[in-house]
Amino acid sequence: MFTAAITGTGVFTPSQIITNAELVEAFNAYADRINGERADDIAAGTFEPLQHSSEDFIFKASGIEQRYVMDKAGVLNPDIMYPQLRQRDDGEPGIMAEMALDAAKKALAQAGRTAQDIDLVICAASNLERAYPAIAIEVQQLLGIKGFAFDMNVACSSATFGIQAAVDMIRTGSIRAALVVNPEICSGHLEWRDRDCHFIFGDVATATVLERAEAAKGDHFEVLSSSCATEFSNNIRNNNGYLRRSRPDGVEDRRDMQFMQNGRKVFKEVLPMVSQHIADHMRKEDIDSSELKRLWLHQANKSMNDFIGKKALGRRPAPDEQPNILQDYANTSSAGSIIAFSKHSDDMAEGDLGLICSFGAGYSVGSVILRRHRI
Repeated sequence: MFTAAITGTGVFTPSQIITNAELVEAFNAYADRINGERADDIAAGTFEPLQHSSEDFIFKASGIEQRYVMDKAGVLNPDIMYPQLRQRDDGEPGIMAEMALDAAKKALAQAGRTAQDIDLVICAASNLERAYPAIAIEVQQLLGIKGFAFDMNVACSSATFGIQAAVDMIRTGSIRAALVVNPEICSGHLEWRDRDCHFIFGDVATATVLERAEAAKGDHFEVLSSSCATEFSNNIRNNNGYLRRSRPDGVEDRRDMQFMQNGRKVFKEVLPMVSQHIADHMRKEDIDSSELKRLWLHQANKSMNDFIGKKALGRRPAPDEQPNILQDYANTSSAGSIIAFSKHSDDMAEGDLGLICSFGAGYSVGSVILRRHRI
């Protein structure tokens, strides 16, 4: 059996930013237009007028201040309100592969590795731009990696589930090293016309190189343990898919064909599940909360992270113990915890312990316990 380690990470950040102020202006313009068009229905009591959004409402609900997106113009156009991405020829790299490629090159460089050192590519993301061929195989081809590749989707937990899959194969010796990429174009599945959720998501791509710890060329994080769990729930759901046109009402622009959630139920049900999962994982590895130096949590909501951090450490975490990046990136689904890890891990000392945890639709939760090693 081999020991697995994270030896490199990379983050691709889109160049376009939408601030809360810009988002509110666009949404309120849309709401005013719809309310004007439905004025008679509003007067008759058959249509509930759309409420305005506000910067204060968004920040209090989420802690988000801005988000990066692949297309700003479409999202902020009150007549469109979704990203408009260029149609690509089948001979061109797909947009998700292109994003993943940028993050992957950064991760490989940090690890001191090349394509020849990688045996496996996993593309783990909440929404994939096509059913097949796999995005992971496209990334594999673009990088010139041998071996094999596959896609997986466990919503916001995809990155940690992908890491566990790679770690298990490294431990058994079936591969030497793996590249896990998480290209997330969350703006494409967000309903920007819904006041309750129009501010939640942003776009990004992350990449993680995992290999045998014995072969690491520089500072790295030994993977002490990983743990994943799922429990079915409809409280976070997207009903879009390839069977859509086969159903009588499938061609309609229905609300459930985009991201939907029952926020109150999610908050009530996910927090205990995640808190207990972390506690059980640490107990299994005989790790006390006082030994944990860093928590890299899924970046969905500041209140959720504050609650989980307090439960995990038994006290309110200091900012450097539980770094948040969602104020800048918003919720980036599976990539959020990896962004936090990539940007807030270099300062850790030899032997320091940290925990990556992601959670989301499914419900799903994945955690990875790491130990820092300096070379």
